[in-house]
Amino acid sequence: MKRGFFIGGVWQSPDDCEFHTVTEPASGNPVGSVCLADERIVDQAVEAAESVAPQMAAMPGSQRAAILNGTADLMEQREQEMAILLTREQGKPVQDNIKEIRFGAEVLRYYAGEALRLGGSIRPASSASVRNLVTYHPIGVCAAIVPWNYPVDLYAWKIGPAIAAGCPIVMKSPHETPFAIGMVVDCLHEAGMPSGAIADLPGFGHITGRALSSHPKVRMISATASIAAGQDIMRCAAGNLKRVNLELGGHSPFIVMDDADIEDAARAAHRRSFSNMGQICITVNRILVAQSVHREFSEILAELTNATQLGNGLDEGVDYGPVLNQSVIDRVESHQKDALAKGGTLLAGGSRSAQSEHKNGFFYRPTLIDNAPLDSLPMGEETYGPLAAIASFETTEEMLTIANSLEYGLAAYIYGEDLERVWSLGERLDFGAVGVNVNDTSELHAPFGGWKMSGMGRELGPEGLDAFLEAKHIKIRLRHNGKQ
Repeated sequence: MKRGFFIGGVWQSPDDCEFHTVTEPASGNPVGSVCLADERIVDQAVEAAESVAPQMAAMPGSQRAAILNGTADLMEQREQEMAILLTREQGKPVQDNIKEIRFGAEVLRYYAGEALRLGGSIRPASSASVRNLVTYHPIGVCAAIVPWNYPVDLYAWKIGPAIAAGCPIVMKSPHETPFAIGMVVDCLHEAGMPSGAIADLPGFGHITGRALSSHPKVRMISATASIAAGQDIMRCAAGNLKRVNLELGGHSPFIVMDDADIEDAARAAHRRSFSNMGQICITVNRILVAQSVHREFSEILAELTNATQLGNGLDEGVDYGPVLNQSVIDRVESHQKDALAKGGTLLAGGSRSAQSEHKNGFFYRPTLIDNAPLDSLPMGEETYGPLAAIASFETTEEMLTIANSLEYGLAAYIYGEDLERVWSLGERLDFGAVGVNVNDTSELHAPFGGWKMSGMGRELGPEGLDAFLEAKHIKIRLRHNGKQ
């Protein structure tokens, strides 16, 4: 397969384009190649978006909703083909990718509804003869940067509110996983997206992403990225004070209180630690367990981790596949080595898969380290791979200190049977979302985003629309009996 850029309503591959080879994580074989966008291509896409911005702004909400609903319909019709393609380029099992695609379509339908509800209000005034109208308008040309771990889903998180608000948008899709996204772009085009209103530019962050972040005609940029990338985006965006919406790195604590259902908590920790091989921003990196149940919990989680079966995500019944590439394995091994050198104990995994059919792919056994020192890498830095580390605590104050001690603040999880206690503790955790007896904090109708260095702004829910809108206040003095 080979794909280029989508600009002005057509696919194009310039003769002088630099190509990147996309590799299948399960086999190491090439899937295809993708054109990489440079500053010149970014300029073309932004110019096309700017030319159609007035048309998008004037488009009725019902028409924007029809585009979003039509795109969702087409995605669902093509979900099997899209899921298989996504597995080939990213590695997740097909069944997980179907869930991703369906949720992406659901996000588009949600923002189709929001497009119909966009309006304004009349606010109180200091004088009986004054009326204060507050209206909302599209911010203009937007840009977005999408990662490779859940590319279709996170694509929808950004295009949904942009289209609902009436903004043309230039997308930097991940060069590692561009092909399933290409199918989404086709769905958007077929659903009636005006030519130029959506551009898709695979590329490297330091080239394509930086060009979009610094472009003077881009009024807003939304990115799901690392903390370092987010900081670079903010620096570049300062040139024209463009609005930034950033969902950055996470390092989620999973807290097990002494009265928790230990088996339930262990199963939840296992799934949230190793789903998509830990390549999720809200994955569990560090597990904090009450000392009185530490041994029981660790034994159950170790048994679950050792029993995890890896396989090619294209095969039926596979729940856990490969990691994306060698760099993920290198990072996991570095974190593992550091934790063990500082006194941690290896309970499960810790090596590449020994199965012969995995020898050419990027398969690494889910890894569990017990008694990981707090100054070890997996307890302080985002591993973004199949490794979880356990530490125990004696008091709730000690637990809260450990949980809140890092620069990350995206998501946290806490398990315990005393709902009043865990609810109260959840309110003291410094994170944008807290899961209480649940191991997933994302919810379509609720805002998603981080505190501290994990980002700014929110996605999903009605809050996800705010970043794409500008408020306008119109103050009117009424005439009474022909006088002002």
